Amino acid sequence: MIDGIETIRSFNRSVGRRLGAMDERFLGRARPMGEARVLWEIGPEGAEVRALRARLGLDSGYLSRLLRSLEQDGMVTTAPNPEDRRIRRAELTASGLAERAVLDERSDLLAGDVLRPLTDTQRDRLLEAMETVEKLLTAGAVELRDVHPSHPDSERCLTAYRDELARRTGRDPAASLPVPEEAVQPPLGRTLVAYRGDTAIGCGALKGGKVPEVKRLWVSAEARGVGLGWRLMEALHAEAVDRGATRVRLDTNTALTEAVTLYRRLGYEEVAPYNDEPMSDCWMEKKL
Repeated sequence: MIDGIETIRSFNRSVGRRLGAMDERFLGRARPMGEARVLWEIGPEGAEVRALRARLGLDSGYLSRLLRSLEQDGMVTTAPNPEDRRIRRAELTASGLAERAVLDERSDLLAGDVLRPLTDTQRDRLLEAMETVEKLLTAGAVELRDVHPSHPDSERCLTAYRDELARRTGRDPAASLPVPEEAVQPPLGRTLVAYRGDTAIGCGALKGGKVPEVKRLWVSAEARGVGLGWRLMEALHAEAVDRGATRVRLDTNTALTEAVTLYRRLGYEEVAPYNDEPMSDCWMEKKL
């Protein structure tokens, strides 16, 4: 058995009891927690049913039952998306919006009840611990997937990477040396995208060659601090080893301080420039 399982189970029981997760009338309303959460996730803007399923981590059958119950109560309507009738959207009715507002208010009151008995120091400790738990649970739920370099999620991550690079270096990423698609996909290389549910929150690639190169490492701001960059790098290193490489290299910019720190922690050392990349001012290599 993995160490810590009983601690996690005890934590789950304590949190569930304190939040009233087992109560058929969650927060004193006429519905259980599952239905209340669906109302909150649909929100004032509405949501696609498939997006709800991904965000909540529910199978389609259970989500359909929750939506059907909310429809019967006059809280929700579901209908095909006018732009693509294959996709169904859920919208809150006026009653649903009013109920969501009440649930928000009562959720705030419950949070206040949790914090009120504590001293200032205890509150700070609890809130800090909650932030840490949320980040680490998020990290544990992240999945690394192989994608084609031109996949929309890969493109979105790459765009975010370039935007951050421009903002932090003051240089135009359009001047970067091109990376041919064939170099970062099998059989030469590999492109990875990190997903939380169906949301892409990071990426990285291995460019094939005599000495493979790590390219395009990026992690979204809300997913940083939980080791995702390290996990992406280790997966790319493993790929390089599988291909028979004895070393791997990369070029970067020292304005990306978190990335440079990560590379050094992973055993990278600075070397002489091996390319003419205009966006870089630091070249590094690691023995595998």
